[in-house]
Amino acid sequence: MVLDPMTGQEQEPQDLRIVIAHKRFLYTLQSSSDKEKGKLQKEILDTVFAEDLAPLYEFLCQEVGWNPDASQLKRMQSANQTKLQELEAKIKDAEENLGDTEVKEALTAKADYLCRIGDRESATEAYMKAEEKTAGSGPKMDLVFSVLKSDIAFGDWHSVKHQIDKAKKLCDEGGDWERKNRLKVYEALFLMVTRDFKKAGELFLDSTATFGATELMSYETLIFYSVVTSVITLDRVDLKKKVVDAPEILTVIDSIPNLTSFLNSLYMCQYGAFFKAFSQVIDQVDADPYLHSHLRYYVREVRVVAYSQFLDSYKSVTLESMAQSFGVSVKFIDQELADFIVSNRLTAKIDKVAGVVETNRPDAKNAQYQQTIRHGDLLLNRLQRLAKVVDLE
Repeated sequence: MVLDPMTGQEQEPQDLRIVIAHKRFLYTLQSSSDKEKGKLQKEILDTVFAEDLAPLYEFLCQEVGWNPDASQLKRMQSANQTKLQELEAKIKDAEENLGDTEVKEALTAKADYLCRIGDRESATEAYMKAEEKTAGSGPKMDLVFSVLKSDIAFGDWHSVKHQIDKAKKLCDEGGDWERKNRLKVYEALFLMVTRDFKKAGELFLDSTATFGATELMSYETLIFYSVVTSVITLDRVDLKKKVVDAPEILTVIDSIPNLTSFLNSLYMCQYGAFFKAFSQVIDQVDADPYLHSHLRYYVREVRVVAYSQFLDSYKSVTLESMAQSFGVSVKFIDQELADFIVSNRLTAKIDKVAGVVETNRPDAKNAQYQQTIRHGDLLLNRLQRLAKVVDLE
């Protein structure tokens, strides 16, 4: 256990396999220098050898392309086998001399060990046996959380989805609040990885006051995810209420590099400062194992938010004035706006001759009218097709 820097209370440290998975991800980044890769490799191998993680070591060597150390692997496999024999003996003793509770504990201990050393297939089978001896939704959810941590560490998001659905059913059957709150964080992470930033942001924000999934991420990381997902999904009013002024976020946001200036400069319409902070946040997103694959999408969405917010204040504005506000060249802002306008992400048009951007704010009532017309046309087409079928019959 480690101490929570905010409350001084003990909390579960981040899962060892997830820590190693993060370092493995950083090792594979093209932006990592040879010196950084050498340091990461040493840190990973020191941990693997110290903890006797033989199956995980074989996986790492295959994934990253390292040459396995045969002597170290043999030593670790021998240590694993010895430990598993001890656990099997405890299971046998519990089955012959003790009750179901002790059997369940012995089976879970074996499953936890297999999971810890990275033997996912054997661990999953062992957890299934432990679940058969487990009574109550809460203890069963604990087994699901153990499998989830392993799935996340290995990047098996299909299995993560399955385990989250299973945990939700157990919650409905009587899970307690502490486990329900932990599950929110797991689900939020899954949604973020699968690019559902809106729902992910909602769950991250809901978890800020009741966060307990320290085995998955730190509280600072939770706040980082809460902010970066909310910036592209919440309007200004909700962003102010739920993020900018949220006491849970204000408590730690200053300890996270670049995040305060990124959030506040956007809300305060200080676009030059915002773009500078944004360039730093981009590097943090790029170095995050869960956000890395969404980098281009995220950069695009943040720019749309910033440009839309700026243009909402004007009926027309010169390209030069807008470029100065964002601290970029006229050519850059012209190309950016043109791309977003063509893709219907911005409701504006550019007068190239005059060097002016004219906004075209959508009328809410007119938009509702046009939507009603479209739905009506669709309904009429369906009725006509149905009438033809009836006539044929």
